[in-house]
Amino acid sequence: MTVFVFLGSLLAAMAIGLPIAYALLASGVALMWHLDMFDAQILAQNVVNGADSFPLLAVPFFMLAGEIMNVGGLSRRIVDLAITLVGHRRGGLGFVAILAAVMMAALSGSAVADTAALAALLLPMMVRAGHDKAKAGGLIASAGIIAPVIPPSIGFVVFGVAANLSIGKLFLAGIVPGILMGVSIAIAWWWVAKKEAITPPPKASTAARLKALRESAWALFLPVIVVVGLKFGVFTPTEAAVVAAVYALFVAMVVYRELSLHQIGEVFMAAAKTTAVIMFLVAAAMVSAWLITVADIPSKMIALLQPFMGNQTLLLIAIMVLVMAVGTAMDMTPTILIMTPVLMPVIKAAGIDPIYFGVLFIINNAIGLITPPVGTVLNVVAGVGKMKMDDVTRGVMPFMIAEFTVMFLMVLFPSIVTVPAKWFAN
Repeated sequence: MTVFVFLGSLLAAMAIGLPIAYALLASGVALMWHLDMFDAQILAQNVVNGADSFPLLAVPFFMLAGEIMNVGGLSRRIVDLAITLVGHRRGGLGFVAILAAVMMAALSGSAVADTAALAALLLPMMVRAGHDKAKAGGLIASAGIIAPVIPPSIGFVVFGVAANLSIGKLFLAGIVPGILMGVSIAIAWWWVAKKEAITPPPKASTAARLKALRESAWALFLPVIVVVGLKFGVFTPTEAAVVAAVYALFVAMVVYRELSLHQIGEVFMAAAKTTAVIMFLVAAAMVSAWLITVADIPSKMIALLQPFMGNQTLLLIAIMVLVMAVGTAMDMTPTILIMTPVLMPVIKAAGIDPIYFGVLFIINNAIGLITPPVGTVLNVVAGVGKMKMDDVTRGVMPFMIAEFTVMFLMVLFPSIVTVPAKWFAN
């Protein structure tokens, strides 16, 4: 009955159009009434404590770094470099989108920011080259969701806080899986593009490649600073976010000189608005997380999944299917905040490595950003590319299947994640 009250009130609040943060608060109030412990002071205290977290300071700084990179020319130079490297191949602009997405993911942890930049820069070029607009938009959307997996990742920050896990270890564990996601959609794009009769542009000269590499070197150096700093313990993930923001600001204003003083206010405001949404979601979800613990819902979930507890692979498959279903109706951040306190006790009881599970969980939630009907990233591509949502959904299908395939391969073969994670962590 407790689970029914929580889920029923949450879904009812969402059904009548309440924003997800307010729906979470409403479900928390309903659960408190059901448990006969309603207290407005407890509600307010959990909301305040939910956002009062040092690791969560990484969110605004990573958001700021992403905004600066898009406005300050770092993202464009990454795309220019990718064009000189693989633009001449059959379906070359698609491979450019994938390569640029992987490189930009290492600069910004936001799928929405990366996808918006890629769609604005590459979608018109792909359409002019003769590619089907729906397929091009679907490719860009599927490439954009690599951002929450490759560090720095806002998704890992939120999950690490909710699960009380090392964000640094999560960051390092996401490097190889994120690259494998890029490889999977590259294979899918090769299969899709070979059916299109499009003449690729001429191969860039060595001089052009060197020039593009030289111009993008400052941008490419940022992920090196973050990963090396985390691996050798130079700074924490929160400090890495500050370093990323300051470095991006320096490069955009002093080196590239594409970010002017009068634009700084707009950039900070854009980052602040996005951060406010995320932080309010976190604060509201912490009320539900506390009540989930008080109501002992995790033990009920363990009992429900008891038939799978003896087989870690079957248990993970069941959980991944559950998360896939939730991801079709809910955005990434609320899904992480709602499901983490419920699932983590199950994972620990089954003896599954929580870092390994965290990577799978974030990958699943990232793919949820391109699963209809909600599909936040699909909406971004549709908006930027002035396309119908149905067309983008049709175009994304082969790439979404490829990414789900990689995820389930990681379920079947955990060493794909755990071995590189241990190497990076040592």
